[in-house]
Amino acid sequence: MWFIAIGVVLLLLNTAGIGPVGAWTWGDHWWALLMPFALAVVWWAWADWSGFTQRTVMKAADAKRDARRQKNLDNLGLNDAKKPRR
Repeated sequence: MWFIAIGVVLLLLNTAGIGPVGAWTWGDHWWALLMPFALAVVWWAWADWSGFTQRTVMKAADAKRDARRQKNLDNLGLNDAKKPRR
């Protein structure tokens, strides 16, 4: 996602003519303006191929499940270590 944001910022700077990026021409620096988008494609391909995306989704689901379980235990009063059970 960061690569896409950087690419959009570069395109906006070039189109608006702001800073050194605004002086770049498409004939000379087309590769620099499009490089972030190519890197985003490579990143997404690697993330899907290596399983990084799936591991991230699984970690988020596990954290959500654990938080929900902890909340339920707290609401039932079963997680208070100071209070003896009967």
